Amino acid sequence: MRSKPVITLYLPFLLFFSILISFISPLTAQQQEQKLSSFYTANSPWSPSMNQTLVSTNSTFAAGFRPLSTSPDLYIFAIWFLKGLDKTIIWSLNGTITSPVNQSSSLVITPAGILQLNDSTGNNLWQPTAFGDPKQTKLVLGEDGNLVFGNWSSFNYPTDTILPSQTTDGTTLVSKNRKFMFRNNQDLVFNSSNIYKTITPIGFLYSNGTLTMKNVAASYIMADLGTVRLRRLTLDNDGNLRVYSLRSRSGKWMIVWQAIQELCTIHGTCAPNYICMTDGSNSTFCVCPSGFQVLTEVGVLTEVGGEKICERRIPLTQKDSKFLRLDFVNFTGDPNDGDLQAPNFTSCKNGCLANPSCLAYSVKYDGKNYCVHHESLLYGYWSPATRLTTFLRISNSETNISSNFTGIATKVNTICSTLISLPLPPNHSKTTARNIAILSTVFSVEFIVLSLSVWVFVKKYLKYQDMAWTLGLELLPSGGPKRFSYAELKAATNNFSNIIGQGGFGIVYKGELPDHRSIAVKCLKKVSGGETEFWGEIIIIARMHHLNLVRIWGFCVEKDHRMLVYEYIPNGSLAKYLFSANSPAITESSGQGKNSTGSSSNNNNNNKNSDSFCSSNLAENTPLRPLLDWNVRYRIALGIARAIAYLHEECLEWVLHCDIKPENILLGDEFCPKVADFGLSKLTKKEDKVAMSRVHGTRGYLAPEWVTREQPITAKADVYSFGMVLLEIVSGERNLNSRLSSAHGSEEWYFPRWAFEKVYEERKMEDLLDRQINHCYDNQIHFELVDRMVKTAIWCVQERPELRPSMGKVAKMLEGTLEITDPPKPNIFYLEIEDD
Repeated sequence: MRSKPVITLYLPFLLFFSILISFISPLTAQQQEQKLSSFYTANSPWSPSMNQTLVSTNSTFAAGFRPLSTSPDLYIFAIWFLKGLDKTIIWSLNGTITSPVNQSSSLVITPAGILQLNDSTGNNLWQPTAFGDPKQTKLVLGEDGNLVFGNWSSFNYPTDTILPSQTTDGTTLVSKNRKFMFRNNQDLVFNSSNIYKTITPIGFLYSNGTLTMKNVAASYIMADLGTVRLRRLTLDNDGNLRVYSLRSRSGKWMIVWQAIQELCTIHGTCAPNYICMTDGSNSTFCVCPSGFQVLTEVGVLTEVGGEKICERRIPLTQKDSKFLRLDFVNFTGDPNDGDLQAPNFTSCKNGCLANPSCLAYSVKYDGKNYCVHHESLLYGYWSPATRLTTFLRISNSETNISSNFTGIATKVNTICSTLISLPLPPNHSKTTARNIAILSTVFSVEFIVLSLSVWVFVKKYLKYQDMAWTLGLELLPSGGPKRFSYAELKAATNNFSNIIGQGGFGIVYKGELPDHRSIAVKCLKKVSGGETEFWGEIIIIARMHHLNLVRIWGFCVEKDHRMLVYEYIPNGSLAKYLFSANSPAITESSGQGKNSTGSSSNNNNNNKNSDSFCSSNLAENTPLRPLLDWNVRYRIALGIARAIAYLHEECLEWVLHCDIKPENILLGDEFCPKVADFGLSKLTKKEDKVAMSRVHGTRGYLAPEWVTREQPITAKADVYSFGMVLLEIVSGERNLNSRLSSAHGSEEWYFPRWAFEKVYEERKMEDLLDRQINHCYDNQIHFELVDRMVKTAIWCVQERPELRPSMGKVAKMLEGTLEITDPPKPNIFYLEIEDD
């Protein structure tokens, strides 16, 4: 009964609070961000406290005041992407944050039609002057990211970013930290004057991923070429020029192209005396070499530019020094560095010892007398592509010191003394001795008669054979490979003393021509038939010119000698970089060798340095080796596919490789893949070529039709082998790896089926990835590349040849220009080859 008086008592208070809320709501709405389609005189002035932005038509870009992350009370006037998690800034006034403003500053359009950004003192920061009609001109942000007011456009004054549809002619990009510049469409510059990279001039960036080259009918290849996305070309604070594309789902930017693959070659990455290294991703770290130390003493200047100083531990004296060997290390900062052309190694060393300013010297073991004396240790970095050894000068007082940077060939003594004692012959009777003498005499006479008969026959045969060779050589077309004599190749290879490979087609020797070109000489075996036919086959192989094929320079046909002369690829085979030292060796069939051409020469020299591919920690005396990150592996896979497609579809004759495996894929400069041993199956015996009575290839990479013999051998056999190699590139494991098969406890384990189950049934892509660089895998950055490689590989290893794509389609599938559907599950295929 007392409830009504209580309600009546509280009614005035409820009315008061409802009126108060009605006043607060408009005030809250005023604090929300206000979006403008244009800024004109009526909107002037515009201050940071007004919380408003200028937005493009489809809300792709925004412009306005952005607070500094280091000082929230200070602002810059900038343009940024509205789409994306980080709201990336693509332009800011004056290009830097050196002229920030506070909340008392404002953007105004004067009665004279001049656009001004006044700071707290009234100075106009907007330069150069922007003016227009004060009654009609507006500040407008276009959907292409261009901010326009009258005669002024932000596209004409870029800072560190170029957008699609924005011209690059006459513009200079400056990184946000002001250390790096990109000018003249081609030069990357450190500290305004130090050019550390010159690329083919850039023309135009398109939203589909095409970055054209100026004055050249070509373009740079993006990782996601063909897909229309928001993109930007940015000079980053690490000095690298990169193209980014925005992923709509994640809202993150992905690197799809970069001008410099080896980040450590960028000047200024590390402080003086440091050696720059990379962990396989887009990051670097600096190593202070042995004989030096990082200063940490309290009260002493230990940092320059935010980086610890790496200083010599014991000062040098001219007569008291020695050298520490650093393989694959180079210092590029001294302007006095030059090619001294020292006649020998000792001369280069003594010249450095005699110069008090010489801190190190570098040499190349290429026979070209390369020698450089370093008077400063600037911009040091480690890379196998340098093919350099640097000897760092340190004090003789340094003891128990060793180098972490090893890897170039060292001599190994393989000769050991062995004492052999033979027992005394037993006593024989005179009858036994007489019988032995009679038999020996008869055999000797028969041997002499037979030898004379053979000699007479061979002499006449060789006479006519030499005539046939001379006639056949004159009939060869011009432009073919060079014909070397046996004596020339014997001298070039130092009497065939340096064996660098041995395979099913013969032994490979390293050599050097008189013009100092390094060569790999393959001495063929199992070659017979007419010399004219052999020369014809050599010319066909020599005319196969492709970036990703090992180039043949010549041949030798002299009596019983059949030799091919290849270019020498010093970085070795892909197998050396994929598989650890304890990986099981492949098993050859049909006499195919373990190594391909002699270009894999570093296998013997660098095997001891092949235990780790992706390591961010350097332990004392830990050998270092090249790192293959996911972008490099993708480029290697794409290059191999293009080379095989060239052999299958673009040559004048249809050429099967028949032995595609990591050992036959060599890595050149910047890890450019080169396929070796192509076309050699055409030089085997004619009866083997026609009847195919023996299997051509290597166990683990053979297509099912080689074993079942139910279907003819076509180009799809090479497609199957490439699919196996592609799975090994992703997993870093041999396809016959007993570790993986034993882990499943089944003799019916089949590598492609296991990969299919991991990716498509268990959805555990990470279980398939190479364990050695698994920590470098970023799902947002690398997923599309790896997924494309895995799908393509599964399609290639289908049991039925008609289900496999051609190599031309395989290359397009890897490029991303051809849509890849989900492949069917591969059937189990067991390789059973009967022994002869």
